[in-house]
Amino acid sequence: MDTTKQNSHAWDNKVEEGSRYTQSVSRDVIEKSKAGDWKITVTTEKSVPRNWFPDSVAGLKILCLASGGGQQAPVLAAAGADVTVMDLSKKQLEQDEKVAKREGLTLKTVQGDMSDLRDFEDERFDMVINPVSNLFVKDVHVVWREVSRVLKDKGIFIAGFTNPLLWIFDDNQERKGILDVKHSIPSSTLDYLPEDEVQDYIDSGQTIEYAHTLEDQIQGQMEAGFVLTGFYEDDFGGARIVDQHIKTFMATRAIKMNVESL
Repeated sequence: MDTTKQNSHAWDNKVEEGSRYTQSVSRDVIEKSKAGDWKITVTTEKSVPRNWFPDSVAGLKILCLASGGGQQAPVLAAAGADVTVMDLSKKQLEQDEKVAKREGLTLKTVQGDMSDLRDFEDERFDMVINPVSNLFVKDVHVVWREVSRVLKDKGIFIAGFTNPLLWIFDDNQERKGILDVKHSIPSSTLDYLPEDEVQDYIDSGQTIEYAHTLEDQIQGQMEAGFVLTGFYEDDFGGARIVDQHIKTFMATRAIKMNVESL
């Protein structure tokens, strides 16, 4: 099965359904961003600390990776950055294009897989912004290596990702308020289904997700040439019972650096 194609179509469907992560920012947000009062998220609720960014992003080449939906990219473009946004979903990218047209912004959209950045030459970007999305990629190490390749030396990488503990619970039970430990990590959506239900799930057009270990998420970045310089956790804002016990999203700030020269 082509999981890339499956997830591309699934996110197109989420745009049609009006999912939270497909709803583009308002005109007011863009006006504030143009005036220097801007913020973005890469997890669920918390904004990325402003001190994770340079004093000004004006003129910086920024790749918003797997970041379609008209949320991060238009804000950074309004703040003066030279923004490219890449996403699997054509309809998600159309959200960015609509905001850009509406607000007179300049940004570039590229449809593609976050683990294959062949469209970009080495050391092209000053920053890469990657909201929670690597759960849709089977091998996250490939993503880290590709991000490292396209970032300039001392470039900044800000990534959001999921705490794998979220996946150990039976999702249907958790949404009913019951924390039933059922799954192991690493794993994927399809691993959780009886064999005779897998094809029906695929045919339903839903996303295929992968639960990565924390070692793959954090040590994986280090192995790709990053030095971590910032970290915070986030949750569903109290909307799910698991929020009462642990935060299930994380964000890291990293610098591409040759540590052997230190």
